[in-house]
Amino acid sequence: MAIEGPLRELGIHDVFQLLDLSRKTGMLRVVSELRDNEGTVWFDKGRVVHAHIRSNPHPLGQLLLRSGKLTEADLERARSEQQRGDGRRLGEILVALGAVTPKELERQVRMQIEAVVFELMSWREGFFSFEEGSASDAPAEATARISTESLLMEGARRIDEWSRIADKVPHLGVIPVLAPVNDDHPSLLDLLPNEWEVLTAIDGVHDLRQIAGLLARSEFDLAKIAYGLVSTGVVELRHPERVSTGAKLPVEDARPQVERANAALEAGQVEEALSLARQGIAADPASAAARLVAARALLRLGRVSDSTDELRRAAQLDPVNPDIQLELGYACARRGDLDDAIASWDHFLRTAPADPSADRVRAAAETARRLRNLLEAHAGV
Repeated sequence: MAIEGPLRELGIHDVFQLLDLSRKTGMLRVVSELRDNEGTVWFDKGRVVHAHIRSNPHPLGQLLLRSGKLTEADLERARSEQQRGDGRRLGEILVALGAVTPKELERQVRMQIEAVVFELMSWREGFFSFEEGSASDAPAEATARISTESLLMEGARRIDEWSRIADKVPHLGVIPVLAPVNDDHPSLLDLLPNEWEVLTAIDGVHDLRQIAGLLARSEFDLAKIAYGLVSTGVVELRHPERVSTGAKLPVEDARPQVERANAALEAGQVEEALSLARQGIAADPASAAARLVAARALLRLGRVSDSTDELRRAAQLDPVNPDIQLELGYACARRGDLDDAIASWDHFLRTAPADPSADRVRAAAETARRLRNLLEAHAGV
């Protein structure tokens, strides 16, 4: 019996967990029209044994070459053995020839599978279908059996890191360009080899997703590298429609993303709301509304400090917006910043004294003042 449906109704994490708990054997296919991409994952009694994605179709032999663990001559010898009728997998032949160690082969196979699975786990839209079958049908060049539970745990950690990366790299559709040189930049760049590799691929035309494909790197790794280059001021990111001949770049309208983010938040789709809010901020960095909904989503995710920082940016952009001041007051109170909380709530009460929540805010501000006075008295201030 086939299991299928849209990812908006059953998230990819839930799909993996379902296949793991039910100890399924067969092939999972995930298709995204938005990304123009497709991935396949083979399971054997709930464990992942192989994975492939169309955007990064590099076989095991090429990955071993790229990592410096294999020579062209060794790879050709192994392929020649297969052409002469050797029915073993490529990885098994390479180990038998002494070209790679079993441990290194296992590590590379695991990395290959993880790169595909973690990329699929970042998809929020698309369609999945699972068909039961035999694990031997997987077109693997080497055998592997990876715990799905461990992949889910690591995937969750990476999603948290994606949220941090999104502060500077909102999505992989942006085009990196070299930042203008000024006196603040050091004359010599101290970059890691993988950063130099990405830097040499930047041409002002290809976006980050295309560069990931050109360099045979996962989208996650490419985003992390881009985050570092942007943070150090070496690279700037622009939207495709904004790359021009030097004219001032137009600002997009963030309202569509903000409306969709608010709707997603009301529907309880918090991560989707945060993603949409980030897109709105990328479209118009001066959109206080986009930053407000992003802050609300971050708060729902328990990221109080990040939510407070986003609210402070929103307040700088729109200092008279009472909604921002209201949220900022509560966020500061959660962090224990009573002075800032009181200041924000007082600001809210001055700008929206007739708001339905005004009485509740007055009570909160008064409670915060009493608590602050008690703390100061205890400290002998």
